[in-house]
Amino acid sequence: MSRPVHSVASLRFWEELRRATQARIGLGRTGNALPTTEILALRAAHAAARDAVHEPLDVNALTARVADLGSGTPIPVTSRATSRSEYLRRPDLGRLPEDLSRIENEDADIGFVLADGLSPRAIEDHGPALLDALIRELGKTYTLATPIIATQARVALGDHLGAAMGVRTVLVLIGERPGLSVADSVGIYLTHLPRPGRTDADRNCVSNIHPPDGLGYAEAARVVSGLVAGARELGRSGVDVKDNSRAAGLTDAQPLPLTATRAEGSTPYAETS
Repeated sequence: MSRPVHSVASLRFWEELRRATQARIGLGRTGNALPTTEILALRAAHAAARDAVHEPLDVNALTARVADLGSGTPIPVTSRATSRSEYLRRPDLGRLPEDLSRIENEDADIGFVLADGLSPRAIEDHGPALLDALIRELGKTYTLATPIIATQARVALGDHLGAAMGVRTVLVLIGERPGLSVADSVGIYLTHLPRPGRTDADRNCVSNIHPPDGLGYAEAARVVSGLVAGARELGRSGVDVKDNSRAAGLTDAQPLPLTATRAEGSTPYAETS
């Protein structure tokens, strides 16, 4: 296996930068090509991303883990996409529910939807622990509906589910589009007063949740709590609601704005509705 030749100074320079990012930087070269080790690593990452998209969610296993949190046995629903292949080809079907008859109107403050999205693996890896952190943070202040597990789901499916649950705010925990650095990242999409017809401008997103390298569960829950409070104060979510959770370093003389579009630290490459 061929190996690139670098000076010691060059190696140290790139090693230091790589500690601050998961991006592929300073890969070097062997002749006119990337080093063989880097080519193999890239192919492995690409395979992991493809697997994350196509492997189905284990609904039974996830249901058992969520039920253990004590928030009720989650209700399974599916979109109108009848297969993973159709889901990927027809995003519109992933936004529409197949059947809402099992969902009861609980008249609660907050509803949770765990959705497979474009990375079922992400929800399997992080969904229960993230939901637990949200329940601990939000349950102190708000009433919570029974969670829902949604398959072949896009973000906007939560509008229909939130309306059926009768909740004031719906939180969709969804597997984000895998990349070549992260294949199991979760995003939380918050919609206040959910109903069919809401748009991306009506939502707030906290994304890149995948500890230990991404946003942690407790921190994500704290950001969401602030966004929920802001949405309830304004009577709406979306572009008018800001994340002020990182404003603790500001002096008291500096007023904190109530509005923001996207939580700091989130990525623009999250799954869209």
